[in-house]
Amino acid sequence: MADKLPRILLVEDDTSLGYLLTEYLQLKGFYVFWASDGKKALAKLNEDVYDLAILDIMMPEMDGFSLARNIKSQYPDLPFIFLTAKSLKVDVLKGFSLGAVDYLKKPIDEEELVVRIEALLSHIKGGEPDQEEISNEVRRLGKYTFNPLNQELHFDEEVIHLTSRENELLTFLSSRINRLAAHRDILMALWGSHDYFKQKSLNVFITHLRKYLEKDEDIRIENVHGQGFILRIRQSDT
Repeated sequence: MADKLPRILLVEDDTSLGYLLTEYLQLKGFYVFWASDGKKALAKLNEDVYDLAILDIMMPEMDGFSLARNIKSQYPDLPFIFLTAKSLKVDVLKGFSLGAVDYLKKPIDEEELVVRIEALLSHIKGGEPDQEEISNEVRRLGKYTFNPLNQELHFDEEVIHLTSRENELLTFLSSRINRLAAHRDILMALWGSHDYFKQKSLNVFITHLRKYLEKDEDIRIENVHGQGFILRIRQSDT
């Protein structure tokens, strides 16, 4: 049952507030993991997938701004909001410049927090294209035509028949052309978990796809060290 609940990562060093918000959000139908500092939060993000992170700013060792930078670098698809006692305009602007989707000031109105979370999650899910539609649409990749439904990659008269895993991986990457696809997001979407051995397997399939796509010099699968892959397609000038 918990697997179907919206998953929230709460990062708050105040024990009383952390406990209160965790209990309240769980009562409102969210799965919540409460981390008391940034390091614990990053460790948890390396283990599980979350729909939204709520970050306190004023924390020891790693403040919320530093944590946000790490999240943007390592988990670029994870939206986050700031929860803070700091009310200066410069702090608010800094929070948004780091990629925050919302900013709430303490003391927190729990009902307002829930309304904002629900609105944000609804907007995020509403903006995602339907997975079945993504998987089945025929798309142009440079000089190639990719047909995910038939698991085929066409180049002129040549037809490359993809394995199921190759097809899933190319579908995932081609839905994010010229954008980073994080290692963790790929592994969770295709394998359902991420570990050392699945990462090695992913690298093998990336090698396969690179070989299939090598006939078009305007296409490459770029490795972003420690983060993920980008399917780069250079636009023709003509």
